[in-house]
Order: sequence, then C-alpha cells, then structure tokens
Amino acid sequence: MSSETNAHTPPDLGPAAAELTRLLDGVRDDQLGASTPCPAYALRELLSHILGFGIALQHAARKETGPATQAAPGTVPPPELPAEWRELIPENLAVMAAAWRDPAAWEGETQAGGLTLPGAVAGRVALDELVVHGWDVARSTGQDYRPAPVDLEICYAFLAPSKDDPATRGHAFGLAVDVPDGAPMLDRLIGMSGRDPGWRA
Repeated sequence: MSSETNAHTPPDLGPAAAELTRLLDGVRDDQLGASTPCPAYALRELLSHILGFGIALQHAARKETGPATQAAPGTVPPPELPAEWRELIPENLAVMAAAWRDPAAWEGETQAGGLTLPGAVAGRVALDELVVHGWDVARSTGQDYRPAPVDLEICYAFLAPSKDDPATRGHAFGLAVDVPDGAPMLDRLIGMSGRDPGWRA
C-alpha cells in the first residue's frame, strides 16, 4: 500500500489490537513492576494506560464525548491496574478496533485527549497508540514484536510532520530520536515517537 493510499484509506485497527493482545498473553505477573520505554510508567502503569485508551478511543470513534475523552495525555496518572486486567484490556481493544471499522468514525469531528479533532486524525492516534505501546510491552517483557508493515508506514507518516514541533507533540511524545533513514521502519517509527529503538529492559 502506498503512502498516498495510506493517507486517504482508513486503516483497520484489528491487526494491531490483536498483536498487542498476543503480547499481553505473554506478560508474567512478576513483570508488572518492570521498567518500560515510557520513563514515568512501570509496566503495570503502562497496562493501565492501555486499558484507558482502549476505552477512551472507542468512545471517540462513536463521538461519545465525556470524562473518558476529556483528559489530556500525561496530565492524569493512570489509575491502579485492576485485578481483572487480563480480561478487560483485550476486550476493550477488540471493541475499540470494531468501533473504528465504522466509516462514520472517520468522518466529522470527535474528542480525544481533551482535544477536538477530525475523526480521521483520532483514528490514526488510536492506531499509533496500539502500535507504539505494543513495542513498549514487547521490549519490557522480552517478547518478539510483529506489527503489520502497513501499520508502521501509516503511523510513521502520521508522526513525521510533528518531528520538529514540540508544541504539536505536546505531552504525548518526547523529542524524536534520530534514526538512520536506512533503518527498519519499526526503528524509524519508534525513534519518531521519542523512544530509543535500542532500549532494553
């Protein structure tokens, strides 16, 4: 799929949600205190964040604004990870992916992270959350990561315009990490998200 097609065709979030769910199956209880590529989050906080965006971004897809869509990224600490997270997170990721399969989700405006933005932008935010945090979970737990190449291209194209604009990146992303142009697309995306592709737990 060309980058031009990527820009105009709503992506299917299902594969990214499924890959993140696969990684969750490999998380051991004794890893919940592990460090992650998100400096402010141990793994349990990252998982709580994933649960939260799974709920918030399904609301955004349906244009259901409210408390779940009003908090700006990085301004509210994740709540305590519920004991039933192994059931709740996959369930909410699947519902989120299904909500974004509705063409109406990509039309008009919605709210996410306290911002009013086009549905087409919010949908790509949702995909980026799945893909980048999938990498975070994989690296934190020593698992292989197998995102769809087309999802990497879409997320890279989404983040690249904000590379040199800290105001646009806001609380959601750190400064981009320089990665050689010839590096694998996953490494380039992770660098663009403000992470070091070489990070290890």
